[in-house]
Amino acid sequence: MNKRQFLTRAAVLSATAAPAFGAKRVHSESCASAPVILTISGAIKRHNRGALDPAFDQLLAKHQVKFSQAYGVDLSLLAGMKAVTIKPTIEYDSRQHTFSGPLLTDVLDHVGAPGAGSTQVLLHAVDGYAVMTTLDTVRAYRFIVATQMDGKPLPLGGLGLLWAIFDADNIPQLSAKPLKERFDLSPWGLYHMQVSEA
Repeated sequence: MNKRQFLTRAAVLSATAAPAFGAKRVHSESCASAPVILTISGAIKRHNRGALDPAFDQLLAKHQVKFSQAYGVDLSLLAGMKAVTIKPTIEYDSRQHTFSGPLLTDVLDHVGAPGAGSTQVLLHAVDGYAVMTTLDTVRAYRFIVATQMDGKPLPLGGLGLLWAIFDADNIPQLSAKPLKERFDLSPWGLYHMQVSEA
């Protein structure tokens, strides 16, 4: 049996045994009712899942993420937040595109992240790209957690499901840079954020 088959069978077994395992986990509120597309860990006040499980949180474990509690965000939670629309020119085709999704600050507020500007936010993408920024920068750039591009959901295997992005065209210190240097703080395929108090 190959590793992928083993993990698939293990996932099915864990789903059938969920009540038994669920009793052992500590949750301060209900887990996401739909598939989790973003996990937020670190210095946050709200949690809906327990510790990282290296057997089932494979991607998080490969990216050396560790936590004892976290908050799992599903698409319906993001869709229920006030959406912001931006139109940056992106590096991949040098064209302007319309992105929409909630402000990253609203997502951080939802999980009870610290409000100090020096708070550090580590953004992890599915391809292993990771970048650290501060809450001051997140606010100044008006980051959004984009779920749509040009009116369509961002696809997994493309630039989604989520893209932490900002309108670099309207940020003077970024718009003066070459296009390929404007989005170093903007990972597509965002799937994990770790919050740390400075």
